[in-house]
Parts: sequence; C-alpha cells; structure tokens
Amino acid sequence: MAKKERKKRVLPLYLTAATWLGWSLFLPLHKVSDFLILSAISGVMLLLGYAGKGKSEEEPEAIEAPGEDENKKKDGNDGHKRPRTGDETIDKMLDEEELAIAEMKRLNEAIPDKKLSDQIDHLEDVTSKIVSYVVEHPAKKSQVRRFFNYYLPTTLKLLNAYDRMDEAGISGINIDGTKGKVENMMDKALDAFDRQLDALYSDEAMDISSDISVMESLLAQEGLAGDDSIIKNQMK
Repeated sequence: MAKKERKKRVLPLYLTAATWLGWSLFLPLHKVSDFLILSAISGVMLLLGYAGKGKSEEEPEAIEAPGEDENKKKDGNDGHKRPRTGDETIDKMLDEEELAIAEMKRLNEAIPDKKLSDQIDHLEDVTSKIVSYVVEHPAKKSQVRRFFNYYLPTTLKLLNAYDRMDEAGISGINIDGTKGKVENMMDKALDAFDRQLDALYSDEAMDISSDISVMESLLAQEGLAGDDSIIKNQMK
C-alpha cells in the first residue's frame, strides 16, 4: 500500500502575514477597534487564500503491487510456491523445501563470507533440482528421505551455528575453530548433495546406456556402424 504525504497550503499564511505587515507600516494600530478591523481583514484574506488553488496534493512515495511483500514472506521462496501434488509425502517435502530455502536466503544475507555465500547458493540450487526431479518422478521419493530428514536440516543447523558465532564479532579458539569446521564441512556436504542429485538419474542413465548398446549392435549387424562395417558386409 503506497504511503501518502499531505503538503500544507502556504498561500493563506503568506496573505495573512502580508496583511498584518502592511497595516502596521501604513495605518495606526493603537485602538482595540484597529485590531478588530485588522483581524477581520486577515480572516477575509485567509478565506481567499484557501479558496484559491493551493499547494495541496498527495503523492505516493513508492509504487508497488498490493500484497507483493506479504506473498513473498508467506511463500518463503521469492513469492514462488510450487503447486501441491496430492501425494502426502511429496507435499510434505515441498513444505520442507520452502522453509529450507527461506532459511538459506536469510543465512546468505547474514553471512558476509563470499565462499560460504556461494556455497549456500549452490545448496539452494541443488535442493530445488532434487525436489523438481522427485515431483516429476514420484517413485524416487523414498530415495531422498534421508536427505530431507537429516542431511539438509543438519547442514542448516551448522550454518546457523556459524552465523551466531560470526555475529559475536570476536576471534577466539572456540569461535574460529567452530567456524573453520563448518567451512570444511560445507565442501563435503555439497559434494554429497550433488551425488544425491546424480543418483536420481541412475535408472534413466542405465536405460539410455541399454538403448545405446542395442542400437550399436543392430547397426553393426546391418553393416551401418561405420564405413569399415559397410565394406565388410558387402564383401560377404
């Protein structure tokens, strides 16, 4: 909702001030009647000033779609909410993804370390890709159960610990040592998450390899595998 600011009309004030100044310079101001007459004239000038075109207007400070910020906060993922599938397990996973990504974005804003920030970006990307694959291939949902039940929440827990210690703003054996351990663990965690995504494609990779092997065999039998095969087939 755009904020509005009302500007005051300054013309009536100028006219009233000019009336009092002009009277005091050129006319006597000694009797009560003089003050009453001057006050009446000032009132007339004040009314004339308000009746004229004043400088009153309302200006929006910012233009923004209504409810845009509210939607972003509610969805947790830049306002983007994946449609639910009707599968209880997958829908729960979608809920967990939105909460996890919202927390990743918060941590990314809070943690200034460039390498760790890039790693959080990577974590967000691979998490979204894992979820997208499972939504498209529901039979794979059991394969990512441990990922969502342990690996992802534990990684976020470690990043939160790093954030709290980094906020302390001091250097010490416990703080520096713990932050260093989290940084080292992030390398291993991201490698594991990449492997988790790669593992989801194992069946598809096997099917493609099988299709390639069959096709190569047929091409060889028909003498279509290459120039040498064609010549040998013709010489038989």
